[in-house]
Amino acid sequence: MKGKKQYARQLLGVCTLALLCGAVPAHGQSQDARAKRAATAQKSDPAPTGQNWNDPAEMHRFIDALMAKMTVKEKIGQLTQLTSSWESTGPTMRDSYKQDIAAGNVGSIFNAFTAKYTRELQKVAVEQTRLRIPLLFGYDVIHGHRTIFPISLGEAATWDMAAVEKGARISAVEAAAEGIHWTFSPMVDIARDPRWGRISEGSGEDVYLGSQIAAARVHGYQGKKIGDLDSVLATAKHFAAYGAAQAGRDYHTTDMSERELRDTYLPPFKAALDAGAATFMTSFNELNGVPATGSKFLLTDILRGEWGFKGFVVTDYTAINEMVPHGYARDEAQAGEQAMNAGVDMDMQGAVFMTHLEKSIAEGRVSQERVDQAVRSILEMKYRLGLFQDPYRYSDEAREKATIYKPEHLEAARDVARKSMVLLKNQGDVLPLAASAKSIAVIGPLGDSKEDMIGSWAAAGDRKTRPVTLLEGLRARAGKGVNVGYARGAGYRFDEAGKTDGFAEALALAQKSDVIIAAMGERWDMTGEAASRTDLDMPGAQQALLEELKKLGKPVVLVLMNGRPLTIDWAAENVDAILEAWYPGTMGGHAIADILFGDYNPSGKLPVTFPRTVGQVPIFYNMKNTGRPYTADKQGQKYLSRYLNTPNSPLYPFGYGLSYTSFGYSPVTIDKKTIRPGEALTASVTVTNTGKRDGEEVVQLYVRDLVGSVTRPVRELKGFLKVKLKRGESRKISFTLSDKDLAFHRADMSYGAEPGDFSLFVGGSSDATAQADFTLTK
Repeated sequence: MKGKKQYARQLLGVCTLALLCGAVPAHGQSQDARAKRAATAQKSDPAPTGQNWNDPAEMHRFIDALMAKMTVKEKIGQLTQLTSSWESTGPTMRDSYKQDIAAGNVGSIFNAFTAKYTRELQKVAVEQTRLRIPLLFGYDVIHGHRTIFPISLGEAATWDMAAVEKGARISAVEAAAEGIHWTFSPMVDIARDPRWGRISEGSGEDVYLGSQIAAARVHGYQGKKIGDLDSVLATAKHFAAYGAAQAGRDYHTTDMSERELRDTYLPPFKAALDAGAATFMTSFNELNGVPATGSKFLLTDILRGEWGFKGFVVTDYTAINEMVPHGYARDEAQAGEQAMNAGVDMDMQGAVFMTHLEKSIAEGRVSQERVDQAVRSILEMKYRLGLFQDPYRYSDEAREKATIYKPEHLEAARDVARKSMVLLKNQGDVLPLAASAKSIAVIGPLGDSKEDMIGSWAAAGDRKTRPVTLLEGLRARAGKGVNVGYARGAGYRFDEAGKTDGFAEALALAQKSDVIIAAMGERWDMTGEAASRTDLDMPGAQQALLEELKKLGKPVVLVLMNGRPLTIDWAAENVDAILEAWYPGTMGGHAIADILFGDYNPSGKLPVTFPRTVGQVPIFYNMKNTGRPYTADKQGQKYLSRYLNTPNSPLYPFGYGLSYTSFGYSPVTIDKKTIRPGEALTASVTVTNTGKRDGEEVVQLYVRDLVGSVTRPVRELKGFLKVKLKRGESRKISFTLSDKDLAFHRADMSYGAEPGDFSLFVGGSSDATAQADFTLTK
């Protein structure tokens, strides 16, 4: 009896929440009368009497009761997400979102933020619809919300998981304060083709590093618990293999073996899931002939079946509609059926479910059970966020004002930016800038451009006033009597390649200066989504200007700002120093100045290989060997795997990065030469700061499986540790390896390690030479 009474109170609460107990206006009432009654009902406590919001059993009872009252159309509404009119992240297909909310046809809105605006839209959902189910607000919070951190590829270059997590944490705090519940991040796609613009949005080319960063970002976004007011839902995207688009062209086909999919492209997604990622997003590409949005293999067999995912799956922008031009669906109705049956729960922007799903259910092409499963997964996430308890809890203008652009957020952005920068060259110790330099020439289109500092996918970041440019950062830091001048010199648009009208001013400034800082790279919108390139040179007339600057005989420091590896072979050979600054974010100018003046010792390492020429692409460190490998002892031989005019080696390898100090490595020692399954060995090396400054080094461990039932990569990253060492200090660094670290998908597609011989390498990049050998027995 007690249980029945408790359930009755629960049901009564749902009725109160949903306006189902005498509060539903008659169809004949005027709109004003309906609004008045809804407003009156809103004054009552929306929470069921005695509701324990933290009890999973209570959540299930609540949702059971709510779903029992929902019509098919209302259920489909929960599966539909539309964009607001604030901004567009794709082709706009529907702009009647406010009317759709009021009609109960929408469960989620994206591209809506600020406490005021989200409250306004939420009010429509909870005061003008029959069931008063709150909206879920999503947004692309990728590398910051208001306070912008370095682009994701730059954050990956920190090799510092605490820094990566901190960036995501602050992003979540600011986003949640502006009414956002859900971010479409992290992007965990492995990317090995820098022609692909979205390489800027991920963590680079490596499976192990990418998996560590995926977990760190999920932890940062979601915080201690989903439902905390400083937490937002994370989305692992794009599932799956989006980064393998052929020719580096966005949205293009991918084609790979299942082994490659499972060993290279899926592990970061599994790491995100294990870290608690609440949602997954489908990818635009097809995989083995099936668009990912219609892939039961990905969304049901692997994600839910093998991995046990309990959250919900949202498509990317209009991805269901796009299965028609893919040639996989004859029309959008069939595309919607394919997506729903494959395991998609929410349709982003395409309105396919809204338009066609009810008929598909009625005609038996989609089961009601499958639809109910999708609805439940979305309602559960809204419940966990506390939106049924208080739909306006994230839309607090006072909290918003107190949170965004906090001084500590800006300082954190500056710190992460410093850590992200990679010193690629420093010939003759040109950097840090000498105290004797009394005149500095900043030259190049990125020297004083605020909009470029924060890069693509900069969320609600202010491009016009907030970012600190390189020129501003240098002038703020330079001492008295130091003149910092600026000349743009050259353009960076593709159509400005032959324009030299700014050269004279730039060269005149450079001629009378002690040192030249060339601020060059890509315009911010040349990277990111739909920003693929067929060459990787610096666009416009930048290269020509750089060559003219070199002729002056002055020290030249190239500061790169870009979202992908560029082909800078000439610069690597001719300029004195190169600092890869990526797009460093809101505080980027100060962070670059910190490094150039030596206030911070650069510690970043490349998360992606830099090719010499685009003809080497794709190029990555953990390639497979060939039957005719080209090695140094075979120079002059023709019939080998090599180029006629360019070395096989990259310009800068994965894991590479210099410091203002130097580090020495002892030989590697291992405590066992042989291990059995279930056992582990410890590999140790002593690292010494052999230079004159304190500094940080990323000690990296790589393994090679010499013989396998299928061919194995020449090296695989299996561990790393970022350590601070004072000048002259030595520290013993140890890594533990077991057979689990040696596992892969074998010839029969079973997963595990194989007995055999292995080599391990420890050093400061993927070119590490300190080596030890061991054997795994049966």
